[in-house]
Amino acid sequence: MTSEFELQGLGISELAGEYGTPFYLYDGEELGGRLTRLRATLHPSLEVFFSLKSNPNVSICALLHAHGARAEVSSMVELVTALTAGVAPSDIMFLGPGKSQAELSACLDHDIYAIICESFGELDRIDELAAARGVTARVALRVNPEFAVKGSGLTMGGKPRQFGIDEAQLLAAEELAARYPNIRLIGVQAYMGTRILKEDPVVENTFRIFDLAERVAARHGFALEMVDIGGGLGIAYFEGEDDLDLDVLAAKINPVIEEFANRHPDTRLVMELGRYLTAMSGTYVTRVEYVKTSLGERFAVADGGTNHHMAAVGIGSFVKRNFPMRVLNRIDEEARESWYVTGPLCTPNDTLGKKVALPPVQPGDLIGVERSGAYGPTASPVFFLSHGYPAEVLVHGGRSYLIRERDQTTDLLARQHLHDVASYAADAVR
Repeated sequence: MTSEFELQGLGISELAGEYGTPFYLYDGEELGGRLTRLRATLHPSLEVFFSLKSNPNVSICALLHAHGARAEVSSMVELVTALTAGVAPSDIMFLGPGKSQAELSACLDHDIYAIICESFGELDRIDELAAARGVTARVALRVNPEFAVKGSGLTMGGKPRQFGIDEAQLLAAEELAARYPNIRLIGVQAYMGTRILKEDPVVENTFRIFDLAERVAARHGFALEMVDIGGGLGIAYFEGEDDLDLDVLAAKINPVIEEFANRHPDTRLVMELGRYLTAMSGTYVTRVEYVKTSLGERFAVADGGTNHHMAAVGIGSFVKRNFPMRVLNRIDEEARESWYVTGPLCTPNDTLGKKVALPPVQPGDLIGVERSGAYGPTASPVFFLSHGYPAEVLVHGGRSYLIRERDQTTDLLARQHLHDVASYAADAVR
């Protein structure tokens, strides 16, 4: 008997029948369990802030918050999402290089824990907005360090960047704590890279960020109430990659954190995590509409593709390898054939996987792109060909919940306005 993928006792065919395809499927046990283990293994002084950019669904945020996560947001909607999910303003930080006046105003009006400031011009704006409200803004300085540690998929430090204030500029500037009467500088943030799959770079980043934070605070005359060491813990997607060993990481990083915490017992220590918390929980489920061959290659043409899962083709990089994939309704069959898995878009770039090892694929099969809980639809061109956003389904406690409805035709047209060109045509004839 052919077996199929199940999640907490629910079969994939049943889920696809109930919610339709394509859709994102999230495992609530994996989400909560991963964070619980992380918090139990890493130093107790380290707080985990969930980076909503990786998966901004309000139910995902609420579930992680229920297991102890705070929130790091980068837009007005993400801020409101975190608040709606139950995260207290005192556990929210807002970062991003291009914050609008409206976003900064919202941060002050909601009295969130910290605005992560990324330029001198932003400091000027925050000070003006705080003065107009008669409040003191809590601000942490994002630093673009001079150093860079190898080992990340995307390095964020040691180069010209739109993120943060260059270390040299910051250390050469006049004392900032005295310059801005309506700002209280509370700390330092640095984010060195993403998709880090080796333990040593994380440890070295942490050590060097602690040193940097102490030097910046001393130079500008403020107490270190908070240090944000970034995050960037990676997930292995491709052949030849290995996931981080959490126990090995803890054995190496916890003593570094312990030493700093002993020197600064009142400092809040923060790690931002998005991909590491959500990626493993998610599967993108798409149904095969047609199978065909072209010049000797097999193609499975599905109802969803890169319009929902641009990360599968390497958004932000030149990755040409495949995410792990399988035929979910026949998981016990041998993957003995080579297939191109493509979507419905009118572009050759709409290819989820190239020469993927799968069993013989048939129309109606459900193909799952695994490890897809981070940077899925939120980082994809969901409106290309007007297909819209896919459904999102969470399985929690053995039950399934629709946590985002798929876009319908009426949704996609609702915000458009039909201009009456007929009257202009008639005038032109006259």
